[in-house]
Amino acid sequence: MRFLRQSMIGLFLAAVTLGLLVFAASMISGAIGERMADDPKAPPARERVFAVNVTTAVAQDLVPVLETFGEVQSRRLLELRAAGGGRVIELAEGFEDGGVVSAGQVLVRLDPADAQSSVDRAASDVADAQAEGRDATRSLELAQAELVATQEQADLRMRAFERQRDLAERGVGTATLTETAELAAAAARQSVVSRRQALAQAEARLDQAATGLARAEIALAEAKRRLADTTLQAPFDGTLSATNVVVGRLVSANERLAELIDPQDLELSFRLSTAQYARLLDENGNLIRADVVATLDVAGVDLEAKGRISRASAAAGEGATGRLIFAALGDAKGFKPGDFVTVRVQEPLLKDVVKLPASAVDAQGEVLVLDDENRLETIAVTVLRRQGDDVLVRGPILGRQVVNARSPLLGAGIAVKPLTPDAALSTEPEMLELTEERRAKLVAFVEGNKRMPEEAKARVLARLAEPKVPAKMVARIEGRMGG
Repeated sequence: MRFLRQSMIGLFLAAVTLGLLVFAASMISGAIGERMADDPKAPPARERVFAVNVTTAVAQDLVPVLETFGEVQSRRLLELRAAGGGRVIELAEGFEDGGVVSAGQVLVRLDPADAQSSVDRAASDVADAQAEGRDATRSLELAQAELVATQEQADLRMRAFERQRDLAERGVGTATLTETAELAAAAARQSVVSRRQALAQAEARLDQAATGLARAEIALAEAKRRLADTTLQAPFDGTLSATNVVVGRLVSANERLAELIDPQDLELSFRLSTAQYARLLDENGNLIRADVVATLDVAGVDLEAKGRISRASAAAGEGATGRLIFAALGDAKGFKPGDFVTVRVQEPLLKDVVKLPASAVDAQGEVLVLDDENRLETIAVTVLRRQGDDVLVRGPILGRQVVNARSPLLGAGIAVKPLTPDAALSTEPEMLELTEERRAKLVAFVEGNKRMPEEAKARVLARLAEPKVPAKMVARIEGRMGG
């Protein structure tokens, strides 16, 4: 009986336990079903606020600067050419590429033998012409004297004829004597005509002698010029370039021997678009004498030269657009003809304009400004100039805060948090000055870190070697050190 009673009690307890387990399983499955059937409750959505850098629009008077590229060139460039052929017998001591010469200095001398012979022959011809002139002068004087004598003889013959005719009229003389006197008078007149012809020939000979003398003198002057052309002199102070002649070389006529450049008289040529050129015209359509600054970057050192616009090219140029402008440079130390430089031209003053970052204006000429509730508003402005990373605009934005950089996330009606330049400066990382002991611990930890890449390790060590180290970097390293 005892065994039966204990068996029944054990069976009862097992049934109760099984029932409790089934009830517990039912409750858990029901709770899971209810949980899965319920809709998730999301937290209430909040409006996203973007932080943007802003600039207060302030009207001011600014001088726009037009930037382009140009080439330095000399206003006085002379090609030294041989006027005649010959052999080079002498060169100046500084006749080389880059050699400095002075005005009047003899640069090249050709063999003058042939030219000297031509001068001597021309001088001899001049002497012959002068002698011919003197002989013609004497012949003219003799012809004039003979004409005078012949005229006197003719007058005597004429008076004798008239006397004989008077005698014949009075019956004293004969007809034969009268005819003889008349024939003598006629012969005397014929002699006068012959002497006049001789005088005319003497005068013509004198004129021919004068013409011959003039031709001989012209030939002599030409020969002297050819002789002078055998010596090539520098017409002004300058520097030689592209020299290609040596002593003993036989040069031909009009052959280029070198170029002479005046390095002190430099000018700048640069090309502008038609729109840029139009901004440099005054109310009368004349090109203004705007100030120009040429900059040449030489191994990190900027050479600058100031100048002023002098003229514009008469034509646009074949295959080119815009306008070619020339500017005379002042003190241009270090500049050489052929240098490619950056040119900055000062345009006329613009009044009441606002200077903004170029990223603040979109392609439609609109900017984003903040209203009283720090929400964005779109306003259209007029873009006057683009100055590198900045723009000069006019519009109804004076005193308003303008977003510095537009992005696809920003638009009208969006709430933003403005960051002024002062706030941006306050966000710069904090720097610490480390003691030598603290610095040594940090360096030792970084050098002993095997998991850090070598490039990152070198970068961190370089920052730790500086006098001031970012506080965040120090905190991060010490956090890993456990200190």
